[in-house]
Amino acid sequence: MNSNIAGKVVVITGASSGLGEATARHLAARGARLVLGARRSGRLEEIVGAIRSAGGEAEYRATDVSRYEDVQALIAMAERAYGRVDVVVNNAGLMAISPLAERQVEAWDRMIDINIKGVLYGVAAALPVFEKQGSGHFINIASIAGLKVFAPGGAVYSGTKFAVRAISEGLRQEAGKGVRTTVIEPGAIESELVNGSTHEESARFIKDYYRDIQIPSDSVARAIAYAIEQPADVDVNEIVLRPTLQEF
Repeated sequence: MNSNIAGKVVVITGASSGLGEATARHLAARGARLVLGARRSGRLEEIVGAIRSAGGEAEYRATDVSRYEDVQALIAMAERAYGRVDVVVNNAGLMAISPLAERQVEAWDRMIDINIKGVLYGVAAALPVFEKQGSGHFINIASIAGLKVFAPGGAVYSGTKFAVRAISEGLRQEAGKGVRTTVIEPGAIESELVNGSTHEESARFIKDYYRDIQIPSDSVARAIAYAIEQPADVDVNEIVLRPTLQEF
């Protein structure tokens, strides 16, 4: 069992399914102690129960990352439960694809609240803890769409993921010694992101596209584990991964 993962306290948002769930299960199997947050507490209870049954350590709290107080409470719970926080995986996300001309303003607002503010709230809640400890690791989930604008339909989603990359790079420069920052940019990975669109034509396209090429969510879990397990003086700043079949 890798000593650079075993025993570390890892907080994961959006942990009730997809990348978050896969990462929680993978890191628990490597000996990490997990604190999981998501809106669906029932799903979190199931995942935590499975981790504990396998001999792992995990806690959970219902968390809406668009509410700063929820994210603060999640980080505080991790500190109370385990005495420290080593890694925060800002994973919660929404992919609501539709052409700009459809003016789906409510969906734009939700993506900004979850994809951008949710990451910022994770940073704001955990950074004082990391500063006090003199160590910590932020892992922010962006997207291939944060490297290249996905259009038509993905302009706003791409905008939020470009923002995650920019925030992560600024954080890397500002966070100070001992704090590591990693941004993960996945392509078409099996997850519930494909269910985020209410525009019928866009939703149909995305589901068909993913169905043909998507790779399992544990692909990202392994990338996250790779970043965590590096020695403390190695900061893996950016990982891009996509299906071999994906052209975009």
